[in-house]
Amino acid sequence: MNGIGIVKGLWITFKHFAETYFEDLRKGKKRYNTPEGIESRRNADVTGIFTVQYPEEKLPVPEEFRFIPFLVYELGENGEKNIRCTACGICSKVCPPQCIWIERAVDAETGKPVSKPKEFSIDIDICMNCGFCAEYCPFDAIKMDHDYEIASIDRKAHHIFDKERLMRPASYYAKIRPLNAAREDAAKAAKAIKKTSTEG
Repeated sequence: MNGIGIVKGLWITFKHFAETYFEDLRKGKKRYNTPEGIESRRNADVTGIFTVQYPEEKLPVPEEFRFIPFLVYELGENGEKNIRCTACGICSKVCPPQCIWIERAVDAETGKPVSKPKEFSIDIDICMNCGFCAEYCPFDAIKMDHDYEIASIDRKAHHIFDKERLMRPASYYAKIRPLNAAREDAAKAAKAIKKTSTEG
């Protein structure tokens, strides 16, 4: 008793403090602001400091990390954005906090609805990042993003994402989720082959 616990706690703090300087001298600049340095500090056997100096340093996010949803589009031959979304409304129906709003586009000549959204909005302050919208979308039109740095001070201007702000090219999806994109492309190719074989 008599303060031994306090001394032990201070000793652990001082030990980490000293080990940090020894590790810095041993590894040099490679210890900070490099992918190798960040990875070494994530190791269970790390000595000295193990915290990541955010925002200068950022932990790599795993492929299955999910944050705000985004809408996928394909680039056409003339550079036009062909959005995959058909405005079916399944994503808004399965959304637990009901933060997705969709307005279907209408043909200007006939006045009939067409299979694409005129407006598509997500209130990101309400979104709970569950991924149900992406999971239930039958057209692979909505996916979960990796961008988590979206804080701002103006909710109305920056926290209700409209269609233009939500849209990302299919190449972006392949970049942040390469394994998932490859699996989906393989499944689509197998489906196309099966369809042509049954027709022929």
